[in-house]
Amino acid sequence: MIKGHIHSVESLGTVDGPGLRYILFTQGCLLRCQFCHNPDTWEIGAPSREVTADEIVNEVLPYIPYFNASGGGVTVSGGEPLLQLPFLEELFAKLKQHDISTCIDTSAGCFNDTPAFIHHFDNMQKYTDLFLLDIKHIDNEKHLKLTGKPNEHILKFARMLSDRKQPVWIRHVLVPGITDDKEDLIKLGEFINSLENVEKFEILPYHQLGVHKWEAMNLQYPLKDVEPPSDEEVKTAYDLVNFKGLTPLSK
Repeated sequence: MIKGHIHSVESLGTVDGPGLRYILFTQGCLLRCQFCHNPDTWEIGAPSREVTADEIVNEVLPYIPYFNASGGGVTVSGGEPLLQLPFLEELFAKLKQHDISTCIDTSAGCFNDTPAFIHHFDNMQKYTDLFLLDIKHIDNEKHLKLTGKPNEHILKFARMLSDRKQPVWIRHVLVPGITDDKEDLIKLGEFINSLENVEKFEILPYHQLGVHKWEAMNLQYPLKDVEPPSDEEVKTAYDLVNFKGLTPLSK
């Protein structure tokens, strides 16, 4: 029996996909983002709640009236959900039996084109309505410094979803002095506008709400001296990206 490793859940989230959503935060991630507000989800082998797809479905069913009224559903976030593809295959197939909207919130840090990964991904994608794709940085070297991993495979993943006409919302965390360079934002916009499947683009202003988790884990928070961007800086970033699709999300 396949079991998923879940860090935590949020019963009625409002920022990870359309409508009111039941959000599963999975355990395990390959990226080590300097601004991560969930560092307690990093370790793949860390203690977590083990659940079956049926157990999650039974927890979700009472929320269907809220989903139906708001256009919501279930979002699997993380951590990195794509590390648990066989579990997601089974879970999303069962959710679709109840006509529940499904969404994956991913940084695609574990994406690869091995036959095993693509096989499970293909099976999961059949039951996935929407992807929320976080692009941490468009510049590969800066991405490596920021997250500990390169970004070529992440951009390749974005291209693949575009080729497949899979609906996607792209999100970018705006960190002053790190991800707000003018030329980088213009390049990010060029990349996003070259895709054919992006329904929305959202800038997520950097915040320090997760610093207490770093401290609790005895980790040194690398961005302690960085202040959140101003509203004007966020607006400037939107203008530089110049997304050509639908109206950007606003906070």
